[in-house]
Amino acid sequence: MTMMDFAILLGFALVILGLTLAAIRLFIGPTLADRIVALDMMTVQLVAFGGLAALQSRSAAFLDVAVVLALVGFLATVCLARYLERRILLKSEELK
Repeated sequence: MTMMDFAILLGFALVILGLTLAAIRLFIGPTLADRIVALDMMTVQLVAFGGLAALQSRSAAFLDVAVVLALVGFLATVCLARYLERRILLKSEELK
């Protein structure tokens, strides 16, 4: 086992740990903002997983998947943040 193989396996372990912790935060909450950040963190972890898979398999196909996932994750985060902002604005207008 080379040093590169060990580093890739360690990277996989850390990504899985990050995914697990983000999933816990996604389910526990307590606020919608926490859940949005956890979902974004999970997307970033999955992009890192794709990069590590590309390194391990020595194939660029996983990089294409990672780039598409990064773009979709970015758009989802922006949409959810706008939804949260509108929700907060509507609540503040109701209180007036």
